[in-house]
Amino acid sequence: MEILVVLGILLVVLALLGVSSVKIVPQSKVYVVERLGSYQATWTTGIHVKLPIFDVVRRKVSLKERVVDFPPQPVITKDNVTMQIDTVVFYQVTDAKLYTYGVDNPLLAIENLTATTLRNIIGDLELDHTLTSRDVINTRITAILDEASDKWGIKVNRVELKNIVPPSEIQNAMEKQMKAERERRQLILQAEGRKNADILVAEGEKRAQVLHAEAEKESLILHAEAVREQSIKEAEGKAKAIEVVQMATAHGLKMLTDVGVSKAVIALKSLEAFEKVSDGKATKIIVPSEIQSVAALAASVKELFEDKSASKSKPADKA
Repeated sequence: MEILVVLGILLVVLALLGVSSVKIVPQSKVYVVERLGSYQATWTTGIHVKLPIFDVVRRKVSLKERVVDFPPQPVITKDNVTMQIDTVVFYQVTDAKLYTYGVDNPLLAIENLTATTLRNIIGDLELDHTLTSRDVINTRITAILDEASDKWGIKVNRVELKNIVPPSEIQNAMEKQMKAERERRQLILQAEGRKNADILVAEGEKRAQVLHAEAEKESLILHAEAVREQSIKEAEGKAKAIEVVQMATAHGLKMLTDVGVSKAVIALKSLEAFEKVSDGKATKIIVPSEIQSVAALAASVKELFEDKSASKSKPADKA
């Protein structure tokens, strides 16, 4: 009975040891395993079994990229200006064994290395160059840290200067300079705005004058065309009237000719026409020879009638 109890206890212990010996490594992590105090292996993602009592998981290392924000560090520029600069470092573990055994405190080592590198770089630059060369400083620090941390199993992806804080008196002077620059740019923009406005106004006036001249030109053209059309219409009307009169005259003459009118009638008609002409305002009248003959004929007829009247009146007187 006692033997069974002992066997049961042994089985339970073995089961517990077996269960504790099975390890599952999650994604993006690695386990550094030691056997009897020395490095044995680096377990990656999956199921692993270690020897009870002999194997120990020394460190669980994350392979994700990490971000660490270091506090401001005092640095001195080449022109002896002390500034406070804080940095942000992005790094990633690439070798878990070197990360475990290469340096005692990797984060502190990176912080101290960043501060030292930053002081060396800023010490070769003047204040103005420091304030305008962030990208250059970031690139140089990244390259130096990446090379130095390679033996620690760390890959420094990039370093960013978060804030550069100069002394208060320099900061005030910079703010005044920036204010003056903003005011200068504002004056330039206002002057350019007024210039553009004047140009637009001048262009608008020029355009208005051009449009007015074009309108006057179109008006004169339309007026000339209207006058021309009116003259054409009047000339056509006069020509039509003359044509109608001539046709009527020709028609009347034709009718007179057809009915065999005597020369005396034609002469009388001519006299009527001559009477109408003489009623005009002309100061000189040219009388055709035919009309003169007719006038003589008319005078002879008048004398004949007068002689007849006188002969009739004589016998009455004798009585």
